[in-house]
Amino acid sequence: MVSQKVKVNNLIGLHLRPAGKLCNEAMKYKCLITFHYKDVTANAKSVLSVLGACVRGGAVIELVCEGEDEQTALEHLVDLLEHSLQE
Repeated sequence: MVSQKVKVNNLIGLHLRPAGKLCNEAMKYKCLITFHYKDVTANAKSVLSVLGACVRGGAVIELVCEGEDEQTALEHLVDLLEHSLQE
């Protein structure tokens, strides 16, 4: 298991479009991918779970990857959250 805290740099947060992008990328990996935000643990491969976490822009989440390709998944998704979800 690997984890890293990451700031969500999308100004609006993880609303439908960025949540969909996150889920699509997360589904490319075999490992279990979740994140913790406040008192919520969300499945990063489920749009409804990501939306249900209500992550605001600028929030810090802890991304957790567990399984076969965990390190690669973590690195890619951290980069996505920090740089590629801008609108």
